[in-house]
Amino acid sequence: MADATEVWLSLPPESVEGLPDSLTYRYWNGEEEYPADPADCAFYVVPYYLGAEVAVRPLARMTGLKVVQTLTAGIDHIAPAIPRLPTGTRVCNARGVHDASTAELAVALTLASLRDLPGSVRAQDRGEWCTGFHPALADRTVLILGYGAVGEAIEKRLLPFEVAAVHRVARSPRTAELGPVRPLSEIDELLPLADVVVVATPLTEQTRHLVDAGFLARMKDGALLVNVARGAVVDTGALLAETGTPASAPGAGDGVPGRLRAALDVTDPEPLPKDHPLWRAPGVLITPHIGGPTSAFPPRARRLVGAQLRRWAAGEEPANTVAVA
Repeated sequence: MADATEVWLSLPPESVEGLPDSLTYRYWNGEEEYPADPADCAFYVVPYYLGAEVAVRPLARMTGLKVVQTLTAGIDHIAPAIPRLPTGTRVCNARGVHDASTAELAVALTLASLRDLPGSVRAQDRGEWCTGFHPALADRTVLILGYGAVGEAIEKRLLPFEVAAVHRVARSPRTAELGPVRPLSEIDELLPLADVVVVATPLTEQTRHLVDAGFLARMKDGALLVNVARGAVVDTGALLAETGTPASAPGAGDGVPGRLRAALDVTDPEPLPKDHPLWRAPGVLITPHIGGPTSAFPPRARRLVGAQLRRWAAGEEPANTVAVA
């Protein structure tokens, strides 16, 4: 372990069980004033859900930094700052912390969109009994794009719904617990087979606008795109072109449906401006990036941080390293 032993925690230290006594803990969760000199911080647990500006603010002054631990699965909010970190600084993500919550939401969005629950809610607001015939998740083929821990958790929650098949896609091929994972290079042949495409890939320069006009054009008519990854993985303009003509204004009707539907927990831009046409696009369901912040987050985050600090205090490499400065 490094000579420095100061840890900046965005969780109250008393809430994390088993913290090593050999380390000094400073609580900082984005407040204007720092709890100590950032130069003395060796292990930085990034504040959760407070945005990139807060996350990176102390990094330039953390000249003794050894480890950055995010509480998110993605690290795109701090990625621009990584090249300027002290050489050798390890950046670790929160693999395992958000799997359950994000997978739950992916399934919820899929079901809500297929069964048109938003339409039922609007009808309830009007006091109207609007019945109809809707697609089920049973017997549908699902493609999971980005088959990491979250992707696997999504599949495990899909299987009890009696889906016809699950196609797993990641950057490289491998064999996972539930079956083979196909490489991204084969996505063109898999997209026309899928009734539902769930996007769970990290945002990198390689995945930015991965779901573009060509990608969407290869999806079958009537298919559903579910995005629980990052908004910029999807080209918003291309998605609007495939989901139809938006209503002219809020409450002005449903617009003209397009070939595809979408259920989005993340958007580009984010937050989505009030006047953005995506709000009014027919067949588009939007939730405000709520995949991670649930009651499942705090206990899992505390367990991860405690385990990481015990490893580090023992002279071991932290888990979940995804980048090294």
